[in-house]
Amino acid sequence: MGTTFITGAGRGLGLEFARQLCDQGETVIGTVRKESARGELEAVGARALICDVDDEQSVQACVAELGGEALDCLINNAGVYGKRQSLGELDTEEVERVFRINAVAPLRVSRAFLPNLEAGKARKVIQITSKMGSIDDNTSGGSYAYRMSKAALNMMNRSLSHDLAGRGFTCLVLHPGWVQTDMGGKNAPLTPEQSIAGMLKVIDQSTQSDSGSFFLHSGDRIPW
Repeated sequence: MGTTFITGAGRGLGLEFARQLCDQGETVIGTVRKESARGELEAVGARALICDVDDEQSVQACVAELGGEALDCLINNAGVYGKRQSLGELDTEEVERVFRINAVAPLRVSRAFLPNLEAGKARKVIQITSKMGSIDDNTSGGSYAYRMSKAALNMMNRSLSHDLAGRGFTCLVLHPGWVQTDMGGKNAPLTPEQSIAGMLKVIDQSTQSDSGSFFLHSGDRIPW
């Protein structure tokens, strides 16, 4: 894929994306929010930049630091689950925070780095979403902030796929599965290695005809 830019690459799925891509000989640039988080990312062979995707000035500073460097693939991985609250306990400020990070921030980052992606060859924009953002798949309710934010992310990507279709872009939303991360917990059936290997295969094999689609890490399509 050439050069891949990954947000939220200091741990979990983002770090595993960086590790596997670096092992494949790819160039990887990843973002972390704090200086103290650089070490582990740099240890796998990636270049680490400081960036808070929930802050416009921070994103623009990252764009400036990158300059006109070409990017082939953007992976918007940074995200949060938020506080686990029942309907009666719901804190709407927390809902807004989760929505900003999971839906607005990926739009901000995608737009900000478009010139760099246009300078690249692959022109792939990937949003890491969740099956919990599928309206069709919601059979249990709850998780308002997370479900709403991921459904919005999915819609954003569909609009992006149409707006960038004439410029050679492939825009996908990918569900990593239930993975053994801080968010997924240790009882999850998938390891980060398995999930990322699957998603990288989907990304690598995707073409413009797939743009706007919602895929599982295995390559299966997920209903909206």
